[in-house]
Amino acid sequence: MSGLLDAFLIVAVVVLVIARQFRAQRMDTGRRWWVLPAVLAVVAVREPGLVDAHHHTASVLLLTAELLVGLATGAAWAWTSRIWVEPDGAVWSKSTKASGTVWFIGIGLRVALYALGAALGVHQDSSALLLALAATLLVRSGLLAWRTQAQHTAPVRSAAYGDRVPRPAWKERV
Repeated sequence: MSGLLDAFLIVAVVVLVIARQFRAQRMDTGRRWWVLPAVLAVVAVREPGLVDAHHHTASVLLLTAELLVGLATGAAWAWTSRIWVEPDGAVWSKSTKASGTVWFIGIGLRVALYALGAALGVHQDSSALLLALAATLLVRSGLLAWRTQAQHTAPVRSAAYGDRVPRPAWKERV
């Protein structure tokens, strides 16, 4: 993929994910939460510029740091998300202001790592950022799925026809 297309893909995924997470959404424990991160990781690993051939050690260290930042961001994002259970047993989640702060810190750390790599002369491709984004989403989704299963209770019995209808008082007949 070209660098411009990679950048567009990264921005589109980040905007989509962030916009969705700041709205309340129903958590489904049966869904495949790992699919999007897996697709992003496969796209990132397929690219040939993941590691700079001229600065192999520095490039691998920067990639490792990028992945660690991604993992920490995903974990912090999951733990700062609010989870609650509705009376019908449905589990919902929504990111909080603290989650937004986690995103800004994570982006700041990634910018700092990119600046460090540029200062060292390491060629950094967007596939490293894509791989770190996949790690962030994988950890966040996995932790939220785990937290959701812990919160998930047995569904409340649904009302049957005639439930909660006032019954006439029993009268004695003389």
